[in-house]
Amino acid sequence: MRWRGLRLETRGGRWSIVVAASFFLIRDEGGGELGWRSFRGGREAGLLAEVERDKEEGPRHGKKICRRGKDTGKQEMGLIKGAVSDAILTFLFVSIMPFLGVLSSIVAGYVGVESKSISGLFITVNVAALFMLSFSLIGAAMGGASFNPSTTVSLYTAGLKPDASLLSMAVSFPAQAAGGVAGAKTILQVMPKQYRHVLRGPSLKVDLHTGAIAEGALTFVLCFNLLFILLKGPKNLLVKIWLLAVGTLCLVITGGKYTGPSMNPANAYGWAFVNNWHNTWELFYVYWIGPFIGATLAALVFGFLFKKPPVKEKKA
Repeated sequence: MRWRGLRLETRGGRWSIVVAASFFLIRDEGGGELGWRSFRGGREAGLLAEVERDKEEGPRHGKKICRRGKDTGKQEMGLIKGAVSDAILTFLFVSIMPFLGVLSSIVAGYVGVESKSISGLFITVNVAALFMLSFSLIGAAMGGASFNPSTTVSLYTAGLKPDASLLSMAVSFPAQAAGGVAGAKTILQVMPKQYRHVLRGPSLKVDLHTGAIAEGALTFVLCFNLLFILLKGPKNLLVKIWLLAVGTLCLVITGGKYTGPSMNPANAYGWAFVNNWHNTWELFYVYWIGPFIGATLAALVFGFLFKKPPVKEKKA
């Protein structure tokens, strides 16, 4: 048994089990086909490839068919539960993150510094890191839930989210958008009046094509930064979270004069809905297509720059 970064790998007999984040891989060392099983909060997210050993006909073949039916049912339930978890986490993200600026201003005022000074930005970074840590822990407790479709696409393209598929993303992304709408509506109701001026959401401040390029580029940097810190960064979880907070805050400041920015299609959709421009080409072009292209390119470029060296087979 040995630790490899964020993975715990155990080998015994004909099977190896690789645990990583919210999934584990069962590999048959005896030559069988590859089978993935994913646990999202103690449930199977689906069987992506079947491991078939017994080729005999007869009653046992009937049992195989029953097992396949059960696996299909579990896969469907896994998709639904996963989408619900993603919707809930997105709701929490959209409804809580606006308090970041409010809480940072309160802390800065308490210690006697300007909120827009270097000291104030340092306070904002640490509050953002606390928020990100909280969302990470909640997501892990919910079985690996996500609040950002862009990072899901990037991790999927990089091969780091084997429990995701085109089908699961097609189910989860609308659920995340719905969670974004619920979160935006909720925060508009509960935010104290003196702070409601901060509830603007992302908005396009440049022409359409420039906005799409800007949002795509910002999402590219966000996802590349995420991949680099997770896989090549420090081992300490708190340091990872803090570095992600620093990078994200820098991108928010940089993109403020272009698109808001959002870098999260579900968040953008929620605020677009409450501002009645959710069904426009502007929203989908700038805040969905742009980020998805940026997230995909980030994973491809990261994979190109940090290729895994080929494993040399030992000759007997």
